[in-house]
Amino acid sequence: MNIASLIDHTLLKPDATGFMIEKLCAEAAEYHFYSVCVNPVWVPFARELLAGETPLVCSVVGFPLGSTPLVAEEAEWVVSRGAGEVDMVLPIGLLKQGDTAEVFRVIHEVVAAVPEVPVKVILETCLLTDEEKVAACSISMDAGAAFVKTSTGFSKGGATLADIRLMRETVGSLMGVKASGGVRDFNTAIAMVEAGASRIGTSSSIVIVNGNK
Repeated sequence: MNIASLIDHTLLKPDATGFMIEKLCAEAAEYHFYSVCVNPVWVPFARELLAGETPLVCSVVGFPLGSTPLVAEEAEWVVSRGAGEVDMVLPIGLLKQGDTAEVFRVIHEVVAAVPEVPVKVILETCLLTDEEKVAACSISMDAGAAFVKTSTGFSKGGATLADIRLMRETVGSLMGVKASGGVRDFNTAIAMVEAGASRIGTSSSIVIVNGNK
């Protein structure tokens, strides 16, 4: 298994600097990761650095709380500046209060705003019951998203094997499943893939790849 090709090499810390983004992009090109995942402010710089290289630029929107009403506009902005994928945070509170129609609307609005790129929906699984996780996956699928993703990495928990299995069982082969949050070594990454993950989001990408040697 070429684990590097499944990795979104991630740097979302609020104190990330241009030097750190430059290093991230150089590593992604060297190790042939699938993408770099950065905050919106760094999308133009990362796209410039990776021009002509294989890794895509992925950006997060509505991050990390899923509470902005301008998430579709943010998605349009990052795509217009070079993002090839968008990871959006699901409106968690709306889901938990049972407002599934509004959750669908928000996700569908983002998908419709950037039809040229895949949209991944971050569920923040550590804050949801299993029933809510299933509902979030089903809504995301119905709204046209390409992936469901476990976590932002900014809440109280990250990806678990149980959540990956549940998400894969819910979406079947119709969507990708991204394990993100707490995936820090090769064995954990492989276990996530074997449980059903088709993408790994991590800042420990090089440790993971080197762990396979």
